[in-house]
Amino acid sequence: MDALTSVAAAGMRARLEALDLVANNLANAATPGFKADWEVYSLYLGEDSRLAALSGAGFEQAVAPVLERHRTDPKQGVLVESSNPGDLALSGEGYLLLESPDGLLLTRAGRIRVAPDGRLVSPEGHEFVTVEPRRIRADPARPVVVDKDGQVWQDGAPLGRLRVVEANLDSAARREGLYFLLDKSSAPSLKPARAELHQGKVEASNVSPAGAGVRLIQVLRQFEALQKAVQLGGEMSRRAVEDVAKVTP
Repeated sequence: MDALTSVAAAGMRARLEALDLVANNLANAATPGFKADWEVYSLYLGEDSRLAALSGAGFEQAVAPVLERHRTDPKQGVLVESSNPGDLALSGEGYLLLESPDGLLLTRAGRIRVAPDGRLVSPEGHEFVTVEPRRIRADPARPVVVDKDGQVWQDGAPLGRLRVVEANLDSAARREGLYFLLDKSSAPSLKPARAELHQGKVEASNVSPAGAGVRLIQVLRQFEALQKAVQLGGEMSRRAVEDVAKVTP
């Protein structure tokens, strides 16, 4: 494969992955607590190409783009009144900490409910981690109140304080759309965050539908341009083969 075709094909693959990210952002533009994902690119040189050049059997081809990883945008969304006491929204930098079978989770989508056994959990059943070693145990039949500092109350009695932490999402993996699985090695170094909690509010997605729509069109146009480059490279190779093979009298 010639250099033009190989680089253009690598670019098309990267554009397809970017298209998936943009489409997912648009699909979650109305999902409370959702954080947009954007692509981070790098360049690579194929190992086969490098070895061929070192052995004298060929030449190094041009480097090709690759979508190395995703970058989650931590920017805060707008806080919206929901009038639902089960909704919690964070104002400022920070994440609620939850415990799941896979490990510790981070989220900005604070939705609480009291399980039948009294645990304070998310709709998916993940238990909220507290500042105190002892977890919250509440009466499922009675409402709970959460103040701006994360203290949970029931019938005027404090039950525990929700743990809100600072975190870098680059070291976490997205799970279930609104959660980020924390790397075990970074868990001990988590620091308290200064974010305030607001009960009865939700944080809107930080995805701009207009901006994501523009990005979608840009990615599609880039893909079309690369597709034409692949076609041009194929046509150039075909013409080269035909001209070399042509017998002249």
